[in-house]
Formats: sequence, C-alpha cells, structure tokens
Amino acid sequence: MQFKSMVISNVEVSPNYFRMRMSAPEELASAVPGQFVMLKVNDAIDPLLRRPFGLFDVGSFVPEYAGCGTQVYCEILYKVVGKGTKILSALHHGDLVDLLVPLGKGFQMGPAGEEKVLVGGGVGLAPLYYLAKELKQRGEKVRLFAGGRNRDDVLCITEFERLGVETYVATDDGTLGERGFVTQVLERHLGTGMRIFACGPTPMLNAVAKMSQKLGVPCQVSMEAYMACGVGACLGCVMKGANHSDETPDYRCVCKDGPVFDSFELQWS
Repeated sequence: MQFKSMVISNVEVSPNYFRMRMSAPEELASAVPGQFVMLKVNDAIDPLLRRPFGLFDVGSFVPEYAGCGTQVYCEILYKVVGKGTKILSALHHGDLVDLLVPLGKGFQMGPAGEEKVLVGGGVGLAPLYYLAKELKQRGEKVRLFAGGRNRDDVLCITEFERLGVETYVATDDGTLGERGFVTQVLERHLGTGMRIFACGPTPMLNAVAKMSQKLGVPCQVSMEAYMACGVGACLGCVMKGANHSDETPDYRCVCKDGPVFDSFELQWS
C-alpha cells in the first residue's frame, strides 16, 4: 500500500541516529515484527530511490486535534549516512513523506515456553524492539544481546529494559558493557530450549548462524540489503540460498522472500 504519511516526531537518540514517528494507515496495525517500509524522503527526482527501514514500533494515538479518532503510527530508527538520510533528519512535525507499507516477511515467533534470544547491532535493533514488545505481550521470557563499535551505536536499551527484557551489551572499544563482540557474550549464554532472532551487520549474522547450527538452536535472521523497489521486481537485493551452486542456482530476494529468513535457508561464507 502506498500512503502519504505525516511526520509526528523526529528525534536524535544518539549522535547521527534518529527515531522518527509517522502517521500510518490502519492496515499497518496488523504488521508483523520484521517487516519494513520503503520511504521516499521528498518529491524531488534526487534522491530518486526509496529507502528501506525496518519497523521499530507500531501503535496508536489520539491526535491533538478536536474530533479526531484514534490514529495508527509507525516508527523507524535510522542512521544518517548519505544524502537521503540527511534530508530525512531535517524533517519536522507536519512534514509529509511517501511510504510503501508493510513489505516483506517478518519473524515467526515460535511456540510459547521457549526462551527468546534477540541479537542486534546498530539500527539492526529496530525490528528487534517491535518483536520484543510483541513477545512480552505474550508473556515470553526475552533476553537481548546488543552490540556496536562504541556506546553511540547501542540504541534504545532503556526502551527494551522498560519492556522487562534482560539485556547484555558489548562494544568493540568497551565504552558500554563488555569489551569485544556481542557474539562472544552470546556464546556464553546459548543453550538448548532457546530460539534466536538476529538483525545487524552480515558478519555478526554469519557468526550467530554458525553458533545456532552448531548447537541445533532455531535461528531467524533479518538481512540488510540495498533495495531499489522493495517488492522483488528489480532483483537488486538477491543473495544465495543454502542449496546454491553454479549448476543449480538458488537465489533469494531479501525484500520479497525476506528480509527474515531461517538461518538454515541461506548460504554463509
């Protein structure tokens, strides 16, 4: 669905990282954690392509205008890395953006009773917050392992803790939590009876997938990729499936077949 959305708030939560809340169509209220939106930052030709953003949160609010009913909103987390996100960071309450929502396949939350383990880094924490919110509403036990290069890259930990999520943090330089990779912390706590959900840089996902395979623990990964269309038409975000070879090609579109995959579906280098 294409939708003209109004910016409700756009707040810098860490240096160069922003959390934006926008109005959303009623259909988005049934979005699944792990799905994403494609956002066009303005009506100009440059930048031409939309940007993909995972859903950080979806909810509802009552607008301040008299006589208005309940309105659905969605939130995204993003980092300013180029022209498009720079334009996005300058938007204010009342500005309009164009959204395609909701897109992709989200997380399968699995049966009750398993311990749910979330692993994320940087803006990869975005879909994990929405997932944690849904899991806690189901009464699940949830633990979060968050990592980044430094403390500025570890986002919205307080929000996770407010949900009642037990959190573990690691940074490369030791400025927040343990010093080192978050996967090293994760490895010490993994065991049977758990289900992993991960989103972040590909090297991190690679390590998490190999750990889960070694222990036989179910693992879903939300992949990040450059996208042009977001609906599987341009084939610009393909990656190799587990059975891929030169003789029997097996490619998956991150936007259409994912972005969430069972880690056993993919070929890891």
